[in-house]
Amino acid sequence: MWVKICGVRDVPTALRVAAFSPQAIGLNFYERSPRWIDVAAAAEVVARLPPEIEPVGVFVNHSVAQIDAICRTCRLNTIQLHGDEPAEFAACLRPYRVIRAFRVLADGIDQIGEYLRECATHQISLAGCLVEPRVIDVYGGTGQTAPWDALKRNYNFSAWPPLILAGGLTPENVADAIRAVGPWGVDVASGVESAPGCKDDTKVLQFIENARRAFIVNAAQ
Repeated sequence: MWVKICGVRDVPTALRVAAFSPQAIGLNFYERSPRWIDVAAAAEVVARLPPEIEPVGVFVNHSVAQIDAICRTCRLNTIQLHGDEPAEFAACLRPYRVIRAFRVLADGIDQIGEYLRECATHQISLAGCLVEPRVIDVYGGTGQTAPWDALKRNYNFSAWPPLILAGGLTPENVADAIRAVGPWGVDVASGVESAPGCKDDTKVLQFIENARRAFIVNAAQ
């Protein structure tokens, strides 16, 4: 089970979310996002997090130098590439664990396989594939769901990196999503907010609890 609460913007929110024991939180460095966090605040969040909670830096079309500088300042070991970065770009980030986000339509799962073949050419292994719905010119936080049925049918669970399901997940539908797709992990941002960028403690707790129960049931089957 792996649950990530993404788009945490400050220390008080991070500490409240951490009290509910997700496996990871996401720190979004994309300045056009309502969930953007500046580097100084992110560094403070990482310093205050319990060691069992993994901070993940989310980047959208940043340069390698920008990513490396931010990760060094914030002491981040895991990176989520959420833009249009090719496989050779990911290969330049080998000191870090790289999660690659894919924005897909129901007929677009093949792009994941193509990207992973390019990764193999560049001798890089991804820590995970995060899959969400494709919305033109929008990088996450759309509130729309991914093509669950297509993922269940076409994602190569045995050969590809762990699948992290994202997009339109809420406390109300996360259990259905886990049952329908069988992902390794889930990622949520807007689905646990009272307003863009503002995490709702009750929604965060309900999401984590509902996801945890669904993962346990799936594992037992």
